[in-house]
Amino acid sequence: MLIAKPVTKLTCIVLTLFCLGCKQRNIVKHNGEKDLISFKPVFGIGYTEIARRSQNGLSFNSFGYQMEPQWKMKFVSNDSASIYSPTKKQFINFPLTRGYDSIFNTARTWLKVKTMTKDSMIIELLKAYGDSVDTRGAKVYMVFYADNFINNVLHGDISKCKSPSKKDSMYIQWLTDAANKDFTKAFAARQPVELKSKSARITFSKRHAEPTMLNNFDTSYDYMNPEFDITIDKAYSNFYYSFSIFVDPDGQMHYGKPLTAFLEESRKAVYIHLSKAVMDSYLKYYLNFIPGRTLGIVHTSEIAVHVKGNRGVRI
Repeated sequence: MLIAKPVTKLTCIVLTLFCLGCKQRNIVKHNGEKDLISFKPVFGIGYTEIARRSQNGLSFNSFGYQMEPQWKMKFVSNDSASIYSPTKKQFINFPLTRGYDSIFNTARTWLKVKTMTKDSMIIELLKAYGDSVDTRGAKVYMVFYADNFINNVLHGDISKCKSPSKKDSMYIQWLTDAANKDFTKAFAARQPVELKSKSARITFSKRHAEPTMLNNFDTSYDYMNPEFDITIDKAYSNFYYSFSIFVDPDGQMHYGKPLTAFLEESRKAVYIHLSKAVMDSYLKYYLNFIPGRTLGIVHTSEIAVHVKGNRGVRI
């Protein structure tokens, strides 16, 4: 019997290990059997994802992508799952297709149940390639606690369970040290680069990914690939350049690469020369670049800019 007490990081780790080792209560059989999963014992139980981590225990990868716990779900039947939509702020029923060896598909995602009880679940994400599924798994695990368990044992506080670990912080610092020495090793910032205009001649807007069912409500593109549309009035000529920029911890810019295709190397060289000149003049003097950061650590990261020059005054 679990004794209610304040939740800590250690508590979350112990509870996760408890879930993994709880064979006597585990509803899913894994004794070499290729069983067809049944969710009947947990019909109607609401589960909330409290952690998503790779096999090495990290929630970040080398590109700066953070695996965040996002799902809330319950199994309505063996062919239907109800999943919460943060956009519509309501649960939506999705068809559920069961496969052998505890594999199932719902919300356009292939998953494999590793352990499931009325208090918790651990589910592994699977990779799909067209019509085939790699049943070896992606080695990324979603940890769920039942809502009753969260309310009655954890007293509703799962913030510490969801927050990145000390191991994550150490990993981000290691990536930061490498990126700050060599900006080509930059990685995505969880709080991406921000721009501030110093002149009325230059305006900008940031592109945003819309959370939809098609992308499983995933908006990570916003921080993994920050893109800005920049317009310069009273420019020396009309132009349009797309290129990437590395922004270092001091907010200084370093030219990355052109974001367009070229049939001839000579055209590419001219494009780089001219777009770099735009960066070193207009962007340098009319914009402030606030560097990105992850877990409070400032580091070099890369952004994309699409710069339009308007000759004359914009009407």
